[in-house]
Amino acid sequence: MSIEIVFLIIYFLAMAGIGFWAMKRGNADSEGFLLGGRSLGPGVTALRLQSSSMSGYMFMGAGSLGYTQGYFGMWYALGDLGGGILNLSVLGRRMRKLSQILGSITSIEYLEHRYPSKWIRLIAAPVALFCMFFYVLAQFIAGGRGLEMVSGVSFPVALAIAIGVIVLYTFMGGYLAVAYTDFVQAIIMVIGMVWILIATLIAIGGFTAGNNAIGEINPNMLTMWGADLGFEGQWGVILGALLVFSIGYMGWPHVVVSHMAMKKPSVARTAGVYSVIFNLLFIPGPYLVGMFALILLPNLANPETAIFAVADAVLPTFAVGIVMAAIMAAIMSTADALLLQAGTIASQDIYARFINKKMSDGQMVWVSRITVLALALVGYGIAAFDPPAVAAVVIFSTTVLGSAFVPSYVCAVWWKKANTVGAISSMIAGTLVSVFWQVSGLPDTTGIDPMVTGIVASTAAMIIGSLASQKSHPVPERIVRALDETAKVGPIPAKLLLGQDQLLAGQAEMAGRHE
Repeated sequence: MSIEIVFLIIYFLAMAGIGFWAMKRGNADSEGFLLGGRSLGPGVTALRLQSSSMSGYMFMGAGSLGYTQGYFGMWYALGDLGGGILNLSVLGRRMRKLSQILGSITSIEYLEHRYPSKWIRLIAAPVALFCMFFYVLAQFIAGGRGLEMVSGVSFPVALAIAIGVIVLYTFMGGYLAVAYTDFVQAIIMVIGMVWILIATLIAIGGFTAGNNAIGEINPNMLTMWGADLGFEGQWGVILGALLVFSIGYMGWPHVVVSHMAMKKPSVARTAGVYSVIFNLLFIPGPYLVGMFALILLPNLANPETAIFAVADAVLPTFAVGIVMAAIMAAIMSTADALLLQAGTIASQDIYARFINKKMSDGQMVWVSRITVLALALVGYGIAAFDPPAVAAVVIFSTTVLGSAFVPSYVCAVWWKKANTVGAISSMIAGTLVSVFWQVSGLPDTTGIDPMVTGIVASTAAMIIGSLASQKSHPVPERIVRALDETAKVGPIPAKLLLGQDQLLAGQAEMAGRHE
């Protein structure tokens, strides 16, 4: 057995062990399983948020962009660098307070409580579930490819192993397992990425020598306009690259749920600092290693394997195992978050909300676990027999999620006039425009990225829809009261918590009846 496989086995056992520990520590009720009992501090919050948003894209898609387009990939990196602090600053503290005041335990339920109507959840849940399935499918494929390269086993077998480990600890420990494994995996990701970047720079003679060598291969790669300068002046595409991993992931339900799980609202400030440190250490690396792979491995058949191949070429055997654990950490930290959130949406936001409203907390937890298992099996079936490109799937699904949900989440805590009509209009417009723009090939003919058109459409729909319906659909007084408290810095007054304030006590029932 090779040393790389030994390291991966140790890593997989450690992740499963954390899942078992979380199962023993966690609560049996829905809040305990889905939010970890709202008990997470700044370090876990920040690294869980960052690692769950990075995904296998960073080790496959980012490396591929660097290998094929040079410094153009840095547009994505620049947006990603500020994504965590932006997310925590804009949403963190306020979403933590508002979600608890309204008694929300899922990110989709939170939207329905803020914009009271069953149609919010009827629209938001299927859109989120659809996008998350394809996003997690990309993680399965990335995990399978990585294990295939290291272990030498066939792709279907490697895929089954990767999915099995992810499902195991997600199934056992719920959000607490996901949060703590993501925390550990974020640290492994940073160590692995910094290690492979340093080893790559040593192998090519340093950063300056590497750039000079790239310039001899194709000087266009040293610009930020692409290998053939095809993106020069294409500011619509560049703006989309900046937005998708900065503003965009304020609309990803599996990421923003991190705010709801914080121990207290003030955690967001410190978490933002940790987030920036992580991003500075981690994000530039995959793009640079992918680009410098052109020097070391100029004839790669599949650019998405650039980082895997470079690690194998420049690192000692034992270090390859550690780096492979880092690569798997990036993949698994996103996959587990997506699976848990998808299970939550299916069980809590669809089944319990519309099919069996009398389900107990224990039943909801088991429905969520069964959903996770079902999604994993379907994902395996698709990925094993007809796997699509990882980068394309990730960018498609994250673009639609961001376009559909960013205005609804941001306006939920920042704009008192944002109402049900505006939110419904925003989600529909963002989804339809971003999907249509991508499948119709309009980015190529217009030079405008789907993320740009999707965000513009959903934002305009939120503003126009809300302002046009203030009289017919006013924001309920209980929501206004909650928003007033959310804007304040400090703990939540006991009287405003769900069930303790006369106006808020009927929140869940009224939201359920509201059409």
